Amino acid sequence: MISTLISDMGKVILNFDNHIFFKKMASFCSFSAEKIAELSRSHFDLVEFFDTGKIGPEEFYSLIVGRLGARIDFNHFFAIYNDVFSLHLPVLETMKKLRGKYRLVLLSNTDIQRFSFIKKKFPQILIFDDYVLSYEVGFMKPDPRIYQEALGRSNSEATECVFIDDIEENIRAAEALGIKTIHFEPGTDLERALREKGLSF
Repeated sequence: MISTLISDMGKVILNFDNHIFFKKMASFCSFSAEKIAELSRSHFDLVEFFDTGKIGPEEFYSLIVGRLGARIDFNHFFAIYNDVFSLHLPVLETMKKLRGKYRLVLLSNTDIQRFSFIKKKFPQILIFDDYVLSYEVGFMKPDPRIYQEALGRSNSEATECVFIDDIEENIRAAEALGIKTIHFEPGTDLERALREKGLSF
C-alpha cells in the first residue's frame, strides 16, 4: 500500500527555463546567450557546488561573474538568476487532492537563493509535509543518499513510496532502492499515472 508521494519540483510542479537567465545575463557581458549556455554546461560543477551547499551565494556570484567578465551587482544577478520559473497548475491541483491522504515529500536539487525566491513567489506550492533540498542535505539526485534521506523523512518503506521526476537518471536511481516511480514528461496524465500506482483521490 502506498503511504508517501515524493516529488521533484523543477519541470514537475514548477516549469523553468534557464535560457531566460542566459538571455538577460548576455546584456551584462560580452558573451551571447548561447555561449553562456555552453559555458554553463561546461562549468556545471559550480552549479553542483551551489546546489549542495559547498559554496554560498557570494562565492557563486563571484565565480560566475568573474568567468563571464560581467558587470552586474549581487542583488541584480540573483534577481535574474532566480526568476526563471512558472507554475504548472494542473500538477499542483493534483498534489492538493492527495494532501492529508498521503505523506507528501518534496525532493529537489536546488540552491538557497532559488528556493527562497520560490517560497516568496509561489507560496501555493508549499503543501508538503517535508522538504528534502540538496543544498541543505549536501547531496544531489541521483546520489542514493538523498533518496535515503527522503525515505527517512517519509516514515515509509521504499515499496510504500512513489517518486515523480522528469529526469530518467533520477528515476532509475530511485528504482534501484525499491521506490515506485513515475517519469514525468510533457503530456503525462499525472492523476492517471498515480492511480495506476495505487493512489486514490
